[in-house]
Amino acid sequence: MFDNSHCAECGNVDCLMRCHYIDFSGKDDARQEMGKMINGEESRVLSDCVTCFACDEYCPYESHPFDLIIELQEKYNSLNIDPQILESTVNRFKPHAELRLKDINPNKPVLNKCAFPKTNARNMEGQLFENLQYVSGLSYFCNLLYHHYAKDSVIRERAPIIISNIKAQGIKEMICFHDECYGFYNSYCSRNNIELPEDFKPIHLFDYLYHYLKEHESEITKLNLKIAYQRPCSNRFSPEIDEWVDKVCELIGVERVNREYDRENALCCAGTIVSLGKKKLAREIQKKNVDDMIKHGAEMCVYNCPACMDSLGSKVVRSGLKNYFLSDLCRMALGEKLDY
Repeated sequence: MFDNSHCAECGNVDCLMRCHYIDFSGKDDARQEMGKMINGEESRVLSDCVTCFACDEYCPYESHPFDLIIELQEKYNSLNIDPQILESTVNRFKPHAELRLKDINPNKPVLNKCAFPKTNARNMEGQLFENLQYVSGLSYFCNLLYHHYAKDSVIRERAPIIISNIKAQGIKEMICFHDECYGFYNSYCSRNNIELPEDFKPIHLFDYLYHYLKEHESEITKLNLKIAYQRPCSNRFSPEIDEWVDKVCELIGVERVNREYDRENALCCAGTIVSLGKKKLAREIQKKNVDDMIKHGAEMCVYNCPACMDSLGSKVVRSGLKNYFLSDLCRMALGEKLDY
């Protein structure tokens, strides 16, 4: 939930001025647009926003300006998304009416394969995942993707259903394969006063990977690779997770190249920008991103988000680089031969 208590004293307006996608003539211009939004008025920010969530991380007071933006985008239909496409997407990811319970040991962690158990099946195989119990499907899908459709109301409506399903299944520790799922439980729920079960703990995939690798450190063969990491938008809600990328890379002998568009200054994959009809801007952003990877000597682009790989992957390959999930590199370091 947006907290504007610090906005009056914030002289830099970093949340807007650091945006890669919206141009402001200066701080006064940015302050004026922020003032409009604080007053609940329309602003050009609402239609120009590409929903990358970076403003949340840029804000030095953790006031969550994106929560204000998404609320007003829905109020004014600022993204102008085709109603049929929107309705189809909302219905497509609707939770199942009935929950099919699995035989889950509540004293052991559970992998949430999210809505991607089939499309990303090969990425959840091998030593790292074979002994994990898991749940998957729409009954456990966080629905945070509706931030990209300016439909926060859908997330709020479905959040209690998803949480109820987790409680009914008796899950206490849940490893989130997708970054958005972790962001939902770790950040979205708490800042929107959505109560989670008292004994429930979300675990980011990278946290799990690191501790698994530490326990099997003697089995690791250093990969000696240089990679560019494509940071997912949802990681802006939990920026501390970015440190786990460095920890995992160090363990498996991978250098995360020090490039311009990474960490706080990361560019999004531009998939949402395409869906918003801003194809020229999307091409420009993707080119800047991939060129930056090559310029700094990366051999491959590494992801956590399946949507990022889908959006950026073909451009990466055409530029001579390879695409992998970070978990794939961990499997390779443990001696697995991947057939993709």
